[in-house]
Amino acid sequence: MSGSLAPYAVADSDAARRHAEPPHPWRSAFQIDRERVLHCTAFRRLDYKTQVFVPHEHDHFRTRLTHTLEVAQLARAVGRALRANEDLTEAVALAHDLGHPPFGHAGEYELAELMADHGRFEHNRQSLRVVDYLEHPFPAFRGLNLTDAARECIARHQSRYDSPEPDEFDADTHAPLEGQLVDACDEIAYTAHDLEDALTAEWITPDDLAHLDLWRRAWESARDEHGDVRAIHLRIQACKKVPEILAGDLLAATRQALEVLRPGSTDDIRRAPRRCAGFSQETAEQLDRMQRYLLENVYHDPRSTAESERGRRIVRELFRAYIADPSLLPRRYRERIEKDSLQRVACDYIAGMTDRFCTAEHKRICG
Repeated sequence: MSGSLAPYAVADSDAARRHAEPPHPWRSAFQIDRERVLHCTAFRRLDYKTQVFVPHEHDHFRTRLTHTLEVAQLARAVGRALRANEDLTEAVALAHDLGHPPFGHAGEYELAELMADHGRFEHNRQSLRVVDYLEHPFPAFRGLNLTDAARECIARHQSRYDSPEPDEFDADTHAPLEGQLVDACDEIAYTAHDLEDALTAEWITPDDLAHLDLWRRAWESARDEHGDVRAIHLRIQACKKVPEILAGDLLAATRQALEVLRPGSTDDIRRAPRRCAGFSQETAEQLDRMQRYLLENVYHDPRSTAESERGRRIVRELFRAYIADPSLLPRRYRERIEKDSLQRVACDYIAGMTDRFCTAEHKRICG
């Protein structure tokens, strides 16, 4: 694969790990990263973690797992078009939400408040903690021993709702292009599928979206392509056009930025005046208006906020129960209290839970 990579892509030969490992006879280091993420326990738990709508309440709404798969598919396709390292891009996309707690952003906000005086909680840092420490499949060391490039992209993951401190990584530089593409594709994926899920749930209607330029572009494109079809099919096709439009714009705008910068190495991407991966100004503004609409009319819908408050209460009461009585924690977690602190251990345990397990634990412990 290395021969087809652009000079600014992260090369397979540049892969390094904290714990040295012999090279695999036929898999690259980033392919191994991808497989370690795919097979870890935290990845499987994403299936029962909330994206926006309660998971498995209805069979067709997204979960945190299906969101992750949509990000990975988009990021790999755009990465291939830009001759970035596809395997690294996919590995980072699959890992980017491993640290998300139950109940979506509500669970994250509650843990952030509970941990404010105990080392903080932020889901990107927690994702890095998952792959560096909490997953423990190897006898010689903790963590998945991912490559430094994958770890950096996970730690630097940015979106409208995420702006983490890079901690061990140079705050004056950017993530490699592969990580930047994952960030943009995350934004495309959650905007498009949250929109589609809200329409499917009938929280909003196509007529409600008519004032949004991005939706009009998608609707008109679907109508031009499919003509006079049933309203439901036109709506479905318009929903599919949203990520198509955004991904096409991301590809064009990023190519233009690369042509201006003319990077000859990954280091040129890191030290560029601004991030290379992004949208054109027009599309970025349209995307911003779409996301503000979703925030006001979907994420802050009374039905959503009621579920969020319920999730926050469960997390809060369960956390306080573990602090009051550490014996309620599993033994393997109690063994880490002296090293990591009781608050951090309780936070790790709750952050790793699915919505379903967290609800059951709360019922068992708190009644």
